Amino acid sequence: MFMLTSILLTAGFALMGAGIGAGLVAIGAGLGVGRIGGQAMESIARQPEAAGKIQTAMLIIAALIEVVALFAVVICLLIALNAGNIAFF
Repeated sequence: MFMLTSILLTAGFALMGAGIGAGLVAIGAGLGVGRIGGQAMESIARQPEAAGKIQTAMLIIAALIEVVALFAVVICLLIALNAGNIAFF
């Protein structure tokens, strides 16, 4: 009985941690991309002649943020999918 409770608690904590982690990643990526967009628009307003360079840099940085966020969400999904197997390691 105690072993089953331990397995269920471990799996539940793993699922809860994966869900919280995925949520934090989504919030962080949204804040990061929003800040990049806002700062890029402010920079373009100050220097309209540099709009092309600013936009290119903004898109590259936004893509890198999204890649890191996708990687973190995949890790969270792997944790969630392996939640039932954690007790056997």
